[in-house]
Amino acid sequence: MTARSVLVVAHTGRPEAVRSAQLVIERLTAAGIAVRALEGEAQDIGCTGVDVRPPGPDAARDAEVVIVLGGDGTLLRAAELARPVGTPLLGVNLGHVGFLAEAEREDLAATVDRVCARRYDVEERMTLDVTVRRNGAVTGSTWALNEASVEKAERERMLEVVAEIDGRPLSAWGCDGVVCATPTGSTAYAFSAGGPVVWPEVEALLVVPISAHALFARPLVVSPRSLVAVEVQHDTPGAVLWCDGRRSLDLAPGARVEVRRGSEPVRLARLHLTPFTDRLVTKFGLPVTGWRGRPLSRPEESAAD
Repeated sequence: MTARSVLVVAHTGRPEAVRSAQLVIERLTAAGIAVRALEGEAQDIGCTGVDVRPPGPDAARDAEVVIVLGGDGTLLRAAELARPVGTPLLGVNLGHVGFLAEAEREDLAATVDRVCARRYDVEERMTLDVTVRRNGAVTGSTWALNEASVEKAERERMLEVVAEIDGRPLSAWGCDGVVCATPTGSTAYAFSAGGPVVWPEVEALLVVPISAHALFARPLVVSPRSLVAVEVQHDTPGAVLWCDGRRSLDLAPGARVEVRRGSEPVRLARLHLTPFTDRLVTKFGLPVTGWRGRPLSRPEESAAD
């Protein structure tokens, strides 16, 4: 029988994350599950007997799950390790909103017990593949779980771009930038830029201009099979591409950024099949006091009526 192993990734700059990691490692070890930790984090955590690995996909390869202790930024960092090898991520929120996290800090012990008992489901989240071209030649490529944003490089200068959908020009914008997002990213940067909230099970690409000086500058929701391109005009001194706020590429005048559905999803471990509506209400503290509706009936209840 193959030995079980779990990778623990933590925001060790937070004392609470260090204490949480120690608890997680102790409970996993007591259950006979081998624990991995990343170089640079293992020493901060201070636990002995863990398998210390250098940061990279091999750290998550063949692990059952990656338990992530921190905020959404920590989970996005862990996604860089897990996505290439298909290992699911289970986030425990130690930050603020923590939209990508599945559990909260007060549920930490129960969360570890669920992992030990293999009582969790796994869902796939759509990603983006991003290619940068100049004069037809590829100058860079990367990916994103939340969004790829083309932004101005100089605060005092407006960014001049042309947006294109499926090989056809859509509009030219003078703007601060353009966000291309997944449904998962619709509650991140795209949300702050005025984009719509899209339920995770909807397959779509979002295009959201940022502070655009144009009559037509509405957020767009396009097919997941579409190719979205943003071209930096030659009279713009330069721009920068950011993916998930973690990976960046400088864009020279005339650069073209192509965004399409990613070839590899990110897999998230789910403990609770909570409706996304409830997650929105909880994470954003939405006012629902006074609601007098009734929950949807289960199929067997409907049949009995």
